[in-house]
Amino acid sequence: MSIEIRDLTHTYNPGTPLARTAIKNINLTIEDGETVAIIGHTGSGKSTLVQHLNGLLKPTSGTVKVDGVDINQRGVDLRTIRWKVGLVFQYPEHQLFEETVWDDVAFGPRNMGLSEEEVRSRVERALAAVDIDLALAERSPFELSGGEKRRVAIAGVLAMEPSVLVLDEPTAGLDPRGRQDMLRQIQRLQEERHLTVVFVSHNMAEVATLAQRLVVMEQGEIVMEGPPKTIFARGEQLEAIGLGVPEMTALMAKLKEKGWDVPDSVLTVDEAEEAIMAVLRREARVGTSGDI
Repeated sequence: MSIEIRDLTHTYNPGTPLARTAIKNINLTIEDGETVAIIGHTGSGKSTLVQHLNGLLKPTSGTVKVDGVDINQRGVDLRTIRWKVGLVFQYPEHQLFEETVWDDVAFGPRNMGLSEEEVRSRVERALAAVDIDLALAERSPFELSGGEKRRVAIAGVLAMEPSVLVLDEPTAGLDPRGRQDMLRQIQRLQEERHLTVVFVSHNMAEVATLAQRLVVMEQGEIVMEGPPKTIFARGEQLEAIGLGVPEMTALMAKLKEKGWDVPDSVLTVDEAEEAIMAVLRREARVGTSGDI
């Protein structure tokens, strides 16, 4: 399912002394099955943008089309749009409210008017998708760990079986292991369910790992857009707007300054290891040739 955004502007408190334009003239197309990361420093408009993707916020001007339908036109059923485009807020565990994990995950499917048999099937599939054991289903969601709460909240969105999954800072507040688990689950969900995934993140290593395309925002506008390797090659421009590059990209730059023949396009630990080992193997071959 694709999303097409054209000339999108949103102003909070329009016509008042508190008026503030959070995003302006946004043009962006998100293709079916794509994984897109939206990055930018605090206040750049990322969260405002993603809240337009399922009609949670309405444009001051411009359009948002989901599968060709302008979701803000009169007569459009926004409930249906929100079943198709699932939005998981930053700290989604704050969305939990039912007495049990099961009821929390079942809330959306029940509101869709599905049979109890179909609700049960969807809840079981959603919990399995985020690695929550059914043994936890009758517990209060508020008794769970932070990572478990996060996964239950995501399961509640997945139970509506959206075609697009939008996540605002999905790993915020999690410890390193929790972040890694969450990234693996998002990647697996995208592959297994063929979802279109849009996520907001401050973590450059995360976006380098997950995203096929980066959208960089500053002061409510898109200032860069492209594949991670292309965007992170513009390290100086990113730093100028308060962002950085993945740690491994920065490491390669330092090694290059010291004379190492390593590529500029390294983003991940695996790529860094491969690049460093390639240099060491070359040096070993040169050393062996010299001894001969």
